[in-house]
This record gives sequence, structure tokens and C-alpha cells, in this order.
Amino acid sequence: MENLFTRIEETATFLRSKINSQYEYGIILGTGLGNLVNQIDVHLQISYRDIPNFPQVTVVGHKGQLIFGKLGGKNVMAMSGRFHYYEGYTMYEITFPIRVMKALGIHTLIVSNASGGMNPEFEVGDIMIITDHIYLHPEHPLRGKNDDRLGPRFPNMNHVYDEELIRKALSVAVDNNIRCHTGVYVGVQGPTFETPAEYRMFHRMGGDAVGMSTTPEVVVARHCGMRVFALSVISDMGYPPEKADDATHEFVLQKAKAAEPHMTKIVTGLLEQL
Repeated sequence: MENLFTRIEETATFLRSKINSQYEYGIILGTGLGNLVNQIDVHLQISYRDIPNFPQVTVVGHKGQLIFGKLGGKNVMAMSGRFHYYEGYTMYEITFPIRVMKALGIHTLIVSNASGGMNPEFEVGDIMIITDHIYLHPEHPLRGKNDDRLGPRFPNMNHVYDEELIRKALSVAVDNNIRCHTGVYVGVQGPTFETPAEYRMFHRMGGDAVGMSTTPEVVVARHCGMRVFALSVISDMGYPPEKADDATHEFVLQKAKAAEPHMTKIVTGLLEQL
């Protein structure tokens, strides 16, 4: 853990030497949603390859760039491309950028993803604002000796997703006539898409959408005291059976890209209200 703290400080020191402003809002751009960066007034753009201690993206649809700029009138630090457990990274590596954001002064994290819908009321292309999650990854980012400099040993998870941010985002969706729901996100390992029986099980457990990211990042964000807002684009349907798609990664990318303008409006509108 000492080495983790040292690596965080090393990376944060490198990035501080490159930026001239204070950044307060972090954004993680998920599958097919990377073009949100086109709406950012970019101050600085750095490839992950050039950042000390940063992993590298391996998944199509994730560019692998860190962008500093202004969106919705706020200074933001955006990850264009994230890391996944199924790529072979450890949980420490997946969540490392969140720790760096905190070290740089980021106090609010906005997370996006593409996910499979399991709520009969959902349609492909809808947006779901996450109100809670079910953590089903086989590993946990806080496992091991805790470093009190990074957060408490036993963080409370009763109010993971900030209720004020949820209310503001819903008002943006209403004002822009965007089909938007709230629901529970199920975080799983991947990389296989879920079987019909798994979709059915997750639905019965209380899940509304399922995906292969987000929950480890959110856990670490809460561990270090950040406010969290997260939303999913429903890129395919897995349940009920009569609505199920034959999902492929290309299918997910296509549907996520089609919903991208709605995601952009919600995120930008939310930042404008903060």
C-alpha cells in the first residue's frame, strides 16, 4: 500500500507540472461515449502512454487519453477510455486514476457506461441514472491493508450515488425530452455477455442494468470521499426474453454512439447547474 501511495503522488506530481488550473470534476467516458470530449474546451490532452504509472487501454472504443478542459462552465479532468478487470488488470490498476484525481483536487466523479437492460420498461437507447449498485466482481479494490491516508478501512455505502446530483440530472433530462430512468446497476467481471439465465437472475436480484465496469471505480471514489454521479446508456436488452438482443461489442458500440448526444446533454446540463 505504501508503494500505491507513492505511485499516486508520483503521477499527480507529473500532472500538476502540466496544468495551470484547478480541476474539480472528474469524468470517466465509457464504451462508445468518448466523443463527449468534442464538447470540451480542451486545455491539455495527454496520452496514457506518457503518464507515469498509468495502465494502457486495450478495448475498441476507448481512446486512452486524459483531457483537461472546461465543460458546462466547469474545469473537468476526463478519462477518454477506462480500464477493466477482464483485460487482466488488478483492481488497484483499474482504480488508480480515481486516486490520482483525488490527489489533484477532484471532489466529484461522473461515470458513464454502456450496459445491458433488464427492466421491462427500458428500451435500447434509453439512459439510466444509477441510484444504487450490486457489486459482483470477483475481486475488491479495497482488499488488503488499508492506508488511512487514502480513506477509511470500512467505508459506508448507504448513499453511494449523490441524491442532489441525481435530482439535477433528472431535471436536465426532462427539460430536453430525454427518455431517462433511474435504477440499480449490477457490476460483473465479463468479458462474456450474460446468459439468459444470468440476466434473469440479476433481474430477480433487483438489478435494472448490468455491465463490466463502474462499480470498482465508484467504490474507490467513495472510499476517498468523492461525490459520485453515474449513468448508463442501455445499449442492448437482455431481459425479458422477448426483448433480448443478440448482443455483440459492435452492436453495443453502435447503440451507445447513437445515444451519445443525450448523454452529453445530461452531463453538460448537470455541470452547468453545479
